[in-house]
Amino acid sequence: MKPFFLFLILVFSANFSFGQEDTELYVHDEEEEASKKEFTPYNEIGFDLHFSASNLGGTGGVGLKFGVVRNKYISFGPSARYNFSTYKQYGLSGSYSVYGGGAFIHGRFFNYLFVGFEFELLSTPYNYTNGIVSAKRTWAPTGLLGFGFSHAFGEEGNFRLNAGIMYDLINSPNSPLRTGYFMRKENGTLIPLIYRIAFFFKL
Repeated sequence: MKPFFLFLILVFSANFSFGQEDTELYVHDEEEEASKKEFTPYNEIGFDLHFSASNLGGTGGVGLKFGVVRNKYISFGPSARYNFSTYKQYGLSGSYSVYGGGAFIHGRFFNYLFVGFEFELLSTPYNYTNGIVSAKRTWAPTGLLGFGFSHAFGEEGNFRLNAGIMYDLINSPNSPLRTGYFMRKENGTLIPLIYRIAFFFKL
């Protein structure tokens, strides 16, 4: 009888061992499949909105971005911007437009963080130093470096929200972004920081 029981124990142990190995292999295969899931390159369209108003006038505008996404970490491409402003100063009132274009690159990490750089060259007739609208337009460069929250929503990640703080490295004295600077130093000098919220849609 003892040999028979020993035989049964050996058979059961072997079956349990193989079964455990199969389970481990199955779980390992599932994890490997998930990790090997290929990223599909895509393009996206993005936009950010700007609006401000006071008793001296107001500004409304939109910035557009065409993103080329060739891996899950980086989006880059051209951008364009258009703003329309009204003003009331020195007994005069009127309106003017700001327009231009540039390029951007955003790094996206963990589906919660982005770091980006955006360069634009903007044409404006408004002199932000003396507050006068001129018949002659000038070109003002902007170079925004910043970071913030970035998250893709939906099963396929068709919609993405970016919300961050950007610092204008160039800080041109005639930059149209000056109306959006939200911090000052103790001496009253503006710090070239702006908020920027952008929405991206997968094409």
